[in-house]
This record gives sequence, C-alpha cells and structure tokens, in this order.
Amino acid sequence: MSFLAFLIFLMIGGLIVGALARLALPGRDPLTIPQTILVGVLGSFAGGLVADALVARGWSLLLSISFATLIMYFIRRSRGGSLTHPGRAPDDRLR
Repeated sequence: MSFLAFLIFLMIGGLIVGALARLALPGRDPLTIPQTILVGVLGSFAGGLVADALVARGWSLLLSISFATLIMYFIRRSRGGSLTHPGRAPDDRLR
C-alpha cells in the first residue's frame, strides 16, 4: 500500500470514529470536518495503544470510539460546556 493510500484510509477512519464520537454526546458540536478527523485519529491511536497493551485487538474499534468520545468531552469542558451542553464556540466569545 502506498503512503498516499494509507493517509486516505487514515482520514476516512478518523472521520468515521470522530463522527461516532460526536454522535455519542448529545448536542451540536461546533467542529469542522478536519477537527472531527483529528479527534477520530487521536481516539483511534489512544484506543489502539490501550487495546494492544491490555486486551485483545478485537476491542480496538470500541476503545477507539470510547477514547474519541472522551476527547470530545474534554473539548466541551475546555469550552465551558458539560456532558449535555456543548459550550460556546471560540468565535462566540467575541460577540
């Protein structure tokens, strides 16, 4: 597999995991598609590391979504939100 194909698969997988993480928390999150991909890729990386270290590899998808959801929760908390309220977007503070 070429490096370009690897990057495309990584972005598609990150988008899917990031979208599932956004769906797991109620409310609208003001994230762009690249930010969603980044959350998904980071969640997949952390979930893959934990799955490889602690449990069988069959759990990696579930752990990836769980870690991406946890990252989304921390993003909400940094914006002043809670579990059910996404908080304010960075550009809302200027108004």
